[in-house]
Amino acid sequence: MKVIATSVHGVLDYLVGIALILAPYLFGFEDDPASASVARMVGIAIVSYSLFSRYEWGVVKLIPMNVHLMLDMAGGAFLAVSPWLFGFNNAPANVWVPHVVVGLAAVVIALLSSSSPRDVRTHSAGVRPHVS
Repeated sequence: MKVIATSVHGVLDYLVGIALILAPYLFGFEDDPASASVARMVGIAIVSYSLFSRYEWGVVKLIPMNVHLMLDMAGGAFLAVSPWLFGFNNAPANVWVPHVVVGLAAVVIALLSSSSPRDVRTHSAGVRPHVS
């Protein structure tokens, strides 16, 4: 059941990406290098591939939406397990809980999002997606 339109998904991408970049300051873990770096890197990645995704909020429409959603799921899973991968799972909750919650939310949002944007033209080829 795909209940999240790509136009809504795009807004969430940029909001989550920016929130992750700012998370070390928002949640007070800027002094924990591992957790701060993971949050910032995942946030930068989300914003970056969103700019290149073939949906309403993409600027250079190169990445198909189904690939974008796979990147969201992989990034969300990585973010959710990062406290154990990088050893900050024993830190205070404000350090590791945002990673787990946002990571799991990213996976769920990707699973619930449509992979078919409405009428998105590709800048590079000038091609309009075929809708049947």
